Amino acid sequence: MSDTPRGPRDDDEDDETFDPGPLPDVFGTREDFGDFPTLGDDDERDHDDRDDERRAEADEIAAEKERDALAARQVFEELLARVGEQAPQPRLGATRRAVELLGDPHHAYPVIHLTGTNGKTSTSRIIESILRSYGLRTGLMTSPHLTKVNERIVIDGEPISDAALASNWADIQPFLVIVDTELAAAAEEPLTYFEALTVLAFAAFADAPVDVVVLEVGMGGEWDSTNVADGQVAVFTPIALDHTKRLGNTVAEIARTKSGIIKPAANVVSALQVPEALEELKRAVELTESTLVVETQGFGVTASAPAVGGQLISVQGLAGRYDDLALPLFGRHQAQNAAVAIAAVESFLGNGTQALDSELLADGLAAVTSPGRLQILANDPVILVDAAHNPHGAHSLSQALGEYFSFDKIVAVLGILADKDAAGIVRELAPTVEHFVITQSDSERSIDADELAAIVVGIVGPDRVTVEPNVVSALGVARDYAEEGERGAVVVTGSITLVGEVIGLTKEEGWK
Repeated sequence: MSDTPRGPRDDDEDDETFDPGPLPDVFGTREDFGDFPTLGDDDERDHDDRDDERRAEADEIAAEKERDALAARQVFEELLARVGEQAPQPRLGATRRAVELLGDPHHAYPVIHLTGTNGKTSTSRIIESILRSYGLRTGLMTSPHLTKVNERIVIDGEPISDAALASNWADIQPFLVIVDTELAAAAEEPLTYFEALTVLAFAAFADAPVDVVVLEVGMGGEWDSTNVADGQVAVFTPIALDHTKRLGNTVAEIARTKSGIIKPAANVVSALQVPEALEELKRAVELTESTLVVETQGFGVTASAPAVGGQLISVQGLAGRYDDLALPLFGRHQAQNAAVAIAAVESFLGNGTQALDSELLADGLAAVTSPGRLQILANDPVILVDAAHNPHGAHSLSQALGEYFSFDKIVAVLGILADKDAAGIVRELAPTVEHFVITQSDSERSIDADELAAIVVGIVGPDRVTVEPNVVSALGVARDYAEEGERGAVVVTGSITLVGEVIGLTKEEGWK
């Protein structure tokens, strides 16, 4: 047996607290050591150091963002220095040469190609959102932009970052120079703004990389620079008169140019078309041995009803029926755009023979946005913007305002570009709009406010027209008019440039 005394915890049954008595001062007392920093002092110094590190890190991030923003602005300035978008060159050779030098990045992914007169951007965005809900990494090119050129190149649902925009531009710059030099030697115009932008988008999508690209034409189709890509699905939104100086004076001529995006053995999906446009599409489909499905003949909207934040729609697709889908966009035309988009995705994913997953489809539609298209920017009074810039678009806008909203007084802030059918736009809006406030955007192509006002007065009379060339003043006057009604609203429309300015203005003013 050990002689070691038994401690108080040796017996499991004894749970009383043991008091060892005073401990010996084997380490000395506090007084022996003098003053020294407390743990609290160390914590405070560490905290200060960490704050300094965070501030330095935040400053570096901010500086990097500013450098990227400056680089992106430089890209935009260099694009603007080229021939503008309203003077496109009817050619594909220049763009094809540029992408060839880059290793054909436009062949690195499948393409869904869209053209039409109205609804292209909204339909493109709906298609992209549905594809993304399936887990695909998407590229989306649309035009024009509203506030920033980055909006035109969207990767996985987000506009391309300033850093990626500048980096990809730097990568393609040497090849653009080569092509510009070759064009100059052949006495041709250098690559245009839109041609260079198209090459940039193709390169950015390949660099990302993406699984599929949804590609909107800039103008027309046959000779549009995007047409160097081979779309396995070609999508047509409604075709009407627009850009007549470039595309033709009749709907048939315009449809013929747009049908040029149809490639051999493609799946062709079309919105409801007027007979002369549809005939041109059928001709192109036959020549390319493609297949064609048309809204109301193979698919379409079966029901739509206004709902909070948009509408509830039901769609008969090519391979399935999809009921009670929430679409956060206003207007019957947006329901039709959604039907076209669904048919396009069915054609892409299952060759039009497999129904879409109802939950994924619902998720994709619920996430859709379409800035500048019946978009509510502020309340009290309501301010909406809509990029309608031709009579067909103005007709859809007028119908949507009556069907999806309950305004008792609608005031339009109207600015139109010189190459547009101003009288046709006003005639479509006149039955819905109580008062027009005429203005002009910063675009050099804007119709002078007084000139546009004379056109509007000739249609609706002087009592319904006010002229305010300054956009800020025009908005102020329109808001005052709208507030005279219990449920008044301001609708800004007539040109995409005007809509973009107003979107920027409401952000600056913090209107909600």
